[in-house]
Amino acid sequence: MLSLKKVPTAECHRLCHRVVDEICRGEPPSLVDYSDTWSLVEWLDLKDCLTSLLLKMVGDGSSDEQVLAGLSDVGPGYGEAVLSVLEARREELRKALLQRTHLMSSANLQDFDWQLKLALSSDKISSLQTPLLNLSLYVREEGALRSVAIEMGREELNTLISSLEAANKVVLQLK
Repeated sequence: MLSLKKVPTAECHRLCHRVVDEICRGEPPSLVDYSDTWSLVEWLDLKDCLTSLLLKMVGDGSSDEQVLAGLSDVGPGYGEAVLSVLEARREELRKALLQRTHLMSSANLQDFDWQLKLALSSDKISSLQTPLLNLSLYVREEGALRSVAIEMGREELNTLISSLEAANKVVLQLK
């Protein structure tokens, strides 16, 4: 990110808009326009860093102060340039982020069923007394409904619940 200092802040502003164009519309900025400033490796690193930074700040719902604090080591003026682009195109970036998330999987949870069981013993242990959850998920993918069965112990269930709560928190932030 420190290589942003190689261009004036006005050019940084234009570059950030072009990176947003790539994220939202697939129209990447051209290295030809910046080949005098950065090598190919520096260019790719800078573009990846800016893309990740913009998507993270939109996804996290970062405040203006958090954005500026995250860019404090870049230099004066550059944080403000990135922030102005982020403010102007936040909604467009949010929609692109939602689109990317949706493209990861077209599967939708249609229904679920669960059963709680108590394993009293096993072939190796005579007194087990372990609660088990049988979870059946009914998932619709490409028009077909399929069932996914999962058996979990207490620790796995706690991990699943934590993951689902974290996912719900991210979804609520994106709304």
